[in-house]
Order: sequence, then C-alpha cells, then structure tokens
Amino acid sequence: MTGGRWLAEYAWLPGHAEPTADVLIEAADGRLTAVTPLAAAGREPTGDVVRLPGLTLPGLANAHSHAFHRALRGRTHAGTHPGGRAGRGDFWSWREAMYAVAARLDPDSYLALARAAYAEMALAGVTCVGEFHYLHHGPDGTPYDDPNAMGVALIEAAAQAGIRITLLDACYLTATVDGAPLAGPQRRFGDGDVDGWSDRADRLTARPHARIGAALHSVRAVPADQIATFAGRNEGLPLHVHLSEQPAENDACRAVHGCTPTRLLADRGVLTPTATAVHGTHLTSADVSLLGDARTGVCLCPTTERDLADGIGPARRLADAGVPLSLGSDSHAVVDLFEEARAVELDERLRTRRRGHFAPAELLAAATGAGHAALGWRDAGRLAVGARADLVTVRLDSARTAGVPPVGAFFAATAADVVSVVVDGRQVVADGRHRSVDVPCELRAAIGAVTR
Repeated sequence: MTGGRWLAEYAWLPGHAEPTADVLIEAADGRLTAVTPLAAAGREPTGDVVRLPGLTLPGLANAHSHAFHRALRGRTHAGTHPGGRAGRGDFWSWREAMYAVAARLDPDSYLALARAAYAEMALAGVTCVGEFHYLHHGPDGTPYDDPNAMGVALIEAAAQAGIRITLLDACYLTATVDGAPLAGPQRRFGDGDVDGWSDRADRLTARPHARIGAALHSVRAVPADQIATFAGRNEGLPLHVHLSEQPAENDACRAVHGCTPTRLLADRGVLTPTATAVHGTHLTSADVSLLGDARTGVCLCPTTERDLADGIGPARRLADAGVPLSLGSDSHAVVDLFEEARAVELDERLRTRRRGHFAPAELLAAATGAGHAALGWRDAGRLAVGARADLVTVRLDSARTAGVPPVGAFFAATAADVVSVVVDGRQVVADGRHRSVDVPCELRAAIGAVTR
C-alpha cells in the first residue's frame, strides 16, 4: 500500500447526486486521509499534487467473474461454434464449449489466463474482483498435489494484475437438481460432499489483497440435504450462489422439491445479508420478497445475460424490495462496468417501455460500494476518509464523452475511457496503459494456449 495527493477535476463523493468539481484527494498507507472540495474550502492546492483531468470515481467492483470464460469471447456465437458448427446455440450449447476450455486448463495456464483477464479488468477501472471458482482438480477429477493449486493461481494472478480478489470457492457436487453424478469435464469441479469441500477449502489462505469467501454453485450442484450444512459452515462470509439464471433450473427445482430455487435456499438458511444471488433473472414476486426480507444482494450480469439470451431480471423490483444490487461481467463477453451499469437501466426500459428507473447515483453505487460490500470489502467503494485509496479516472474529452456532463458518465463512457487507476494508493493504470502487463499480448498467448 502507498499514497499520494491528487487533484480531481471532478470527483463523485458519497451522498452526492452528481460529481463535485475540484476535489483534493490525499492518501497514506493505502487509505484516504482527506477528501476536500476546494471550492467549499476556499483555497487552492499547495505542494506536489497529481492532476486528474476528467471524472474520478471510487474503484469499480466486478462482483461475479469466471476468469477462464474470457477464452470464449467471440467463439460461441452463431456461425462461430468450435469445430465450425453452425446454428444459433443457447445457454446449454454454450456450456459445452465452456467445458471444452475448462478441460484444457492447469494451474500454470490458468495463472496466465487469469493474470491477463484481471489486467484487462484493471484497464476497465475494476479494483476488486469476485472470482466464482469451481475448477478445483485435474481434468479427470484427481486432486493436484496442492488441492487448491487452481485457486492459489487465481489469487496470484490478481496480485500480478494489481487488483484485489475475493475467491468465492464453489461447492459443486452434482450435475442436476435430482442428483445425477458429475461426469466428463465436470469431474474436476467436485469434492464428493460438503465435508470434502470443507476439507479442501479450509486450507485456502487469505493474503493482503485476497479474501476467501464461499459459493454454492446452484441448486443443481449441491444436494438439498447438504445446503443447510454448507450455509452454516460459511455463516458471516461472503456467500454467492447462481440463482434462477434459466427457466429450466426453476422447472427442475419445482419438479424435484416442489418449490422455487429461492424458496429452497431460504428454507435452508442461505439467504442472509452477507449472501449474494447471481443473476436472479427468473424470479417470482414471492422470490423477490424473500430476497428483500433477508437483505440478500443480487449481482446482475446484463452483458452475459443478453449474450446467452437468458432474459431480463426484475432489477427495479429487487431494489424497491430492499435488495442491494451489484454488477458482474460473468462470462466476460464484455469487460466494462459502465456498460453493465447502464444496461441495468436500459434493460428496464426495454422490459417496461418506460425510461428513468435508476438515478445515476444508484448505478454508481451498484458498480462501486455495493459490489465491494458483496465481496466482503466494506472499507472500499467510496471516496471518503478511511476508505481504501482506490481511484478510477475517466476522460471527459473522448469521442464518446466530449460534451457530456460529468453526471452522464454512466450513460456515455466505456472502459476505453478509463485513463488512470489507483488501487490501495498504488498506480496500476496510467495514461490508459497497464503498468506491468502487456494485456493484448498476454491475452492472445493465454487464450491461444487453451483453444488450439
């Protein structure tokens, strides 16, 4: 951790509906020590100061990532299926292509791919990632000498890319809601039962940039009679779960258990204020109430949900029910938290044929503070004294942002407009370039190694 002094042309401060001009930001030992709007203070900055032209935001949080999915970008669309197969495809055919990539990864190749993927996130202003991790063992299910070698690779990849990580180690035991065993590429996901998962996951060690959370992959992947045990063992930790991403998941759960996945999880103690449901696309009104009553968060991944034709989730209804909303890039079809944020509003417009569902400050909160809180970093995601010194500066003079008022950034800017990123007081991105990773070069090499 380190510090410095920066003068932001505009900065978006907590509790403000729009950015504030001319804000002096000071940090030491990775923490913000002063955030001073100079106009209100009636003074000019003195001493050495780094000027940040444009709009400075708190660090962005990517609350849901599968790093290895980055190798699938542009490869699973109609006419571009692996092997040249034509056709539209759906979530389930996409999943087969995903499994093919998963089968080729080992700790070394995963480190290379994740390092490049996380560095791309840094370029996009992401200062913390939630990695939903289930590639635990070798391709045939045999554990590595270090049974957490793949998770350790992800933690190291984040360190090398210069961002923080919450490793959400996933329990994945069965292939279907009715308990079919794991087979083929899925065998590397499994630990036998919740006890086996705990024996392995408990050996993971946090680092200054890394925290350890837990994930229940889905109601397909953990038998109902083990869900409560899993929830109890991870009480108080960030606990994430894929929820109602597909109608087929809901139908199967009703057929086997007589209830929705949300009700199944609620009855077994999964829904708590430290839990986050990912997607939540196909929820009933009762499901929304259950999530809101528990103050369980929902992580929306709009660019993946549209890429896979999953559907549009009830974002406004969730927020009105008291559900904290965060954002994730999930499959990395796009790595752009500005796009994810505005899609929350724009998808609501498509669904309702009305505008004006979310204020810009609400979208900012989803991309920053709410995402960090969902990952267990409640000391990040805001420009306030005592918070982590994460600063993301977006240019306001690009072809996309020229003439746009600062408050309109989430409706105009893209990841390409990020010019400076500071994580825990340390400069990671300067002048739009990562300071230690040649991102395009490393992505090409890492993806080529697992897709040939």
